[in-house]
Amino acid sequence: MSERPQRNDPVDAIIDQWAAVRPDLDTKAMEVFGRIFRLSRTMSDRMEKAYAPYGISRGEFDVLATLRRTGAPHTLSPRQLSATLMLTTGGMTGRLDKLERAGLLRRSPDPHDRRGLQVTLTEKGLHLIDEAVGAGLATQAEALSALDAEQADRLADLLRELLAGTPDAR
Repeated sequence: MSERPQRNDPVDAIIDQWAAVRPDLDTKAMEVFGRIFRLSRTMSDRMEKAYAPYGISRGEFDVLATLRRTGAPHTLSPRQLSATLMLTTGGMTGRLDKLERAGLLRRSPDPHDRRGLQVTLTEKGLHLIDEAVGAGLATQAEALSALDAEQADRLADLLRELLAGTPDAR
């Protein structure tokens, strides 16, 4: 196996600074998570830009995508949505209000629970989320193109293992 050339990034500079002042520290975790945090922040910004032409934020995308993934009739309760997206009911209400005003979903009484509501994707919402998910995936694929297919698979596997081995990760 040949050694690949070392590329320096901003995290390397931070690690070098720590090594100069605290050579006793093991900074491997900082190297990994520093890059994960920076990548997450960068991709979050890119995803917001990808969804902006559709008039939705990343959080609103998440609501619509969750309904879309459930399959027809694309209906969940607000409580189910909140649990899936790890949001408070108050946070969910604001998103649902905006998406309902835009005609992307509708709330209706739950026929199985007099006190409950159902949230359902509208045809307009279905069309929008199908386009937006394509735009988001294209943005992610563009970023991932820095790796070949084998590297991308290996990275996905490693991140899956790390996530599974991290207490309280969801």
